[in-house]
Amino acid sequence: MDIKPLARMIALSAAGVALVAPSVAQADFVNDTKADLQMRNLYFNHDIREANKGQSEEWGQGFVLNVQSGFTEGTVGFGLDAVAMLGLRLDGGGKETNRKAGEVDQTRVPGQLFPTKSNGKARSEYSKLGLTAKMRVSETEARIGTLQPKLPILINNDGRLLPQMFEGGQITSKEIDNLTLTGGLINHAVGRSSTNRSGLAVADGSAESNKFWFAGGDWQAMPDLKAQYYFAKLEDYYKQNFLGLNHNWELGEKRSLNTDLRYFRTRATGANDKALGFQNKHTVGGYSKNGKIDNNTWSLAFTYKMDAHALMLGHQRVSTGSNFVQLNQGKTGEGAGGASLYLHTDRLANSFSKAGERTTFVDYTYDFADLGVPGLKAGAAYLRGNNIQVKDKSSAKEWERDLRLDYTVQEGTFKNVTLSYRNATFRSGADKNVDQNRVIVNYTLPLM
Repeated sequence: MDIKPLARMIALSAAGVALVAPSVAQADFVNDTKADLQMRNLYFNHDIREANKGQSEEWGQGFVLNVQSGFTEGTVGFGLDAVAMLGLRLDGGGKETNRKAGEVDQTRVPGQLFPTKSNGKARSEYSKLGLTAKMRVSETEARIGTLQPKLPILINNDGRLLPQMFEGGQITSKEIDNLTLTGGLINHAVGRSSTNRSGLAVADGSAESNKFWFAGGDWQAMPDLKAQYYFAKLEDYYKQNFLGLNHNWELGEKRSLNTDLRYFRTRATGANDKALGFQNKHTVGGYSKNGKIDNNTWSLAFTYKMDAHALMLGHQRVSTGSNFVQLNQGKTGEGAGGASLYLHTDRLANSFSKAGERTTFVDYTYDFADLGVPGLKAGAAYLRGNNIQVKDKSSAKEWERDLRLDYTVQEGTFKNVTLSYRNATFRSGADKNVDQNRVIVNYTLPLM
């Protein structure tokens, strides 16, 4: 493997942090700095059963260098974080459909793990760098620059070789005991398999927005009960209210019952709320009235744990006005596609978030530590959705079966290396049928 791209990535990240170090009080800034190198080797096979242009089959190696500085001394502390990412293609044969030449019958099609070039072939490498300036006063912290949020109304996607990034500002406050308040503004996104900054939209919305406002809080009402409320607004697309309740009931030694309730109310705003939205492409994909966003979605899941067993049972309902939506990239070319949803049903091959969809799901996990094999876990999930609204006003059904296997090495030279296998089978009367396989090796190397 050519080490030059990796060396360049590390040098860029280190230089970004070093720029501010000489000019500030360094005691806490340097002494509290943490750094690690995350490495991921991923083989990805995504086979769309009906497609005549072949399957996506790619293999790559990803590196993510995270450097988190401490804060300077004083009432107001300043710091700088950096993240540098590099993806190397190990195998990614074939090329995307060449529309000019009319090539539609391909054996292998790239584009899932790596950006594609103008000729449709996957790039041999891609990299991205993010810097985040931060300021802290008491228990309140402000961050401006690269963000990777994990909130009910916005989660960065990490389902491929490198994670998705956002650009904007965020404030988090923990001044009140048991209450965390968060708010901010997102302007741009960088897709998981892309280096390009793009505007913001929803799935299939081709007009870009550059303002996504959000605010909310997490209240630990009791040690075993958490309540959440968040509000988000994507300019010219939607405004969304989220309410969540999570309760964990300890039933005795190694036994517990968790209850997780989630509710979203999403309505059109700006251009999407007007007839002009359809003309200007501020629309949502799937079943809707002229591309207008109008959705309520709720889900309830119970997870019972006993010794090495964990069993989840749940149900989710999406109203008929439109598909459930959350933030996505405005441009999906050159590997920029991919978004995560804060839903129990957001799985390997599908999210079960179509208009009218009613989904029942079950998920089982077993930890083999009780059998003398610590680090080994296996699981399976099954989801079935019905009542999906389609254009001819009939309803459709779909289902997904997922299998997973994980093993973390417990000792020796390869201690903490995690090997994972994922398999998904998805069949739908309203979408493309998919078979998917992933083989993943993850390792995080602490540096500081």
